[in-house]
Amino acid sequence: MQQPKNNFKIVTDKKNARVILPNMLTLIGVCIGLTSIRFALDGKFEFAVVAIILAAVIDGLDGRIARLIKGTSKVGKELDSLTDMISFGVAPAFIMYFWKLNTLGKFGWLVCLIFVICVALRLARFNINSGQESSWKDNFFEGVPSPAGGILVLTPLIFSMTNFEFIQINYEIFVPIFFIVTSLLLISKFPSYSFKKIVIQRKTTIFLLFGIVLFFGLLLIYPFNVITISALIYLAMLPISYFHYQKLKKLNEDQNLNGEDDDQEDIL
Repeated sequence: MQQPKNNFKIVTDKKNARVILPNMLTLIGVCIGLTSIRFALDGKFEFAVVAIILAAVIDGLDGRIARLIKGTSKVGKELDSLTDMISFGVAPAFIMYFWKLNTLGKFGWLVCLIFVICVALRLARFNINSGQESSWKDNFFEGVPSPAGGILVLTPLIFSMTNFEFIQINYEIFVPIFFIVTSLLLISKFPSYSFKKIVIQRKTTIFLLFGIVLFFGLLLIYPFNVITISALIYLAMLPISYFHYQKLKKLNEDQNLNGEDDDQEDIL
């Protein structure tokens, strides 16, 4: 008697396989963000800061990898927002609360709540606007992005780990003020560079590579000094991004106006 053939086959969806890698990176980012809170609870604030920086690096890679291997998905988009909320909203708030804000009592906790709420609002607005058509505005974020905001609020803590002893700061006053200012930048419509569409000329590639190697070399030797200076440079670039945005906006409006005038002349 002939045995029936086994027609059972394991079918692998190539699309789902491509989605797994970026989503795994995103989940690793969640774990690292939560682990930073554990480090803060143990008083290991240096490790907590390094964990947030590492989470920011992973946050910058998972989306790019997903687009590169064509593994983007709605699940990945929502998962990325959840990761940002934990790693750059909840975790930095807890770290700074355990470091200094707990000395301010209920006011310190209120400052933490304000920051986390602003991160949530920032992420919600980003998800709504992310489906819009591509334009020159893609070169800018509307407000400070959540990863940058999460690192910025840690700047006072990172600064305390540097050897910049010539600058004395009253952290009990400076930290809550800096927290509130960063929170307002998150939910504001202040344009900040997104660095999504950077055009690199071939003749400047060697200088770019040299700069990257120099940056990471200094980062390994003087990590907290380099992170502090980078945060200050980012803050200094905010006014530059604002004036650049206004200039591009005016040019775009003038082009649209000229285009409408040409259409009217054709009709006449």
